[in-house]
Amino acid sequence: MSAALLQYLLAGLTLGAIYALVALGFSIIYNASHVINFAQGEFVMIGGMATVSFLGAGLPLAVAAALAVVVATLVGLALAKFAVEPARGASVVTLIIITIGASILLRGLATLVWDKKIHALPAFTGEDPIAIAGATIVPQSLWVIAAASAVFAILWWFFNRTLAGKAMLATSHNRLAAQLSGIGVRRVLLASFGMSAALGALAGILIAPITFTSWDAGVMLGLKGFAAAMLGGIGSGPGAVLGGLALGLAESLAAGYVSSAYKDVIAFAILLAVLVFMPGGLLGARAAERV
Repeated sequence: MSAALLQYLLAGLTLGAIYALVALGFSIIYNASHVINFAQGEFVMIGGMATVSFLGAGLPLAVAAALAVVVATLVGLALAKFAVEPARGASVVTLIIITIGASILLRGLATLVWDKKIHALPAFTGEDPIAIAGATIVPQSLWVIAAASAVFAILWWFFNRTLAGKAMLATSHNRLAAQLSGIGVRRVLLASFGMSAALGALAGILIAPITFTSWDAGVMLGLKGFAAAMLGGIGSGPGAVLGGLALGLAESLAAGYVSSAYKDVIAFAILLAVLVFMPGGLLGARAAERV
């Protein structure tokens, strides 16, 4: 394997891990409510910007990051409680408009709470590149890959080994049957939005030392996370991970071997191709009638 190819693969894994975290947020909410939350990218932005604020207030980075995840989770819970739940019986278009409106509102509030400047977070453990077989990788990329891998493992355990996780899975398969079995589907909806917001915030915190953060940083990451979720199969957890990694690798290889000018085009070309030719995604998840 050439050093250049290895370099592109390492970069692709870093991007793919972030896209997978965002895609998991889409899938968790879709499973719980059949809603595609187009405000998911704003959770990414809140995570990064809130961490910058708490860090500027003098808090240690770890504490600032933890508080930022809490803030994003509370925003996600508020979105579910006051916007999505009251419109639970609304049409597809109405639900999509609600989440798009929430996205616009959150970006507007971000400019008031923070500013329109670009901010950077310090790398977690230094910035000196690490050499690997002729390629290099910054320590922050290792943090991204390791943290994302840990989250994937924890979520697998949660959904397969805990009562709360199994309740969320039961709700995703048959909402009415779950409700008749005594599962609180409203609590499941709130939990899914809170969990999704926390995942988005974590992604924003992890990537901010590499790509910086700003009031509109979540727009592109949200769209690419949605593309990854569709590629893997909307509603499929493993599909979200696979779609995120595949999208990140495709984007990195295209930027390296074709042109970096087409880097952002790749995600939307893949999204269009999936919607037209393979709407079930790579893992053949349930039909995404909410798209």
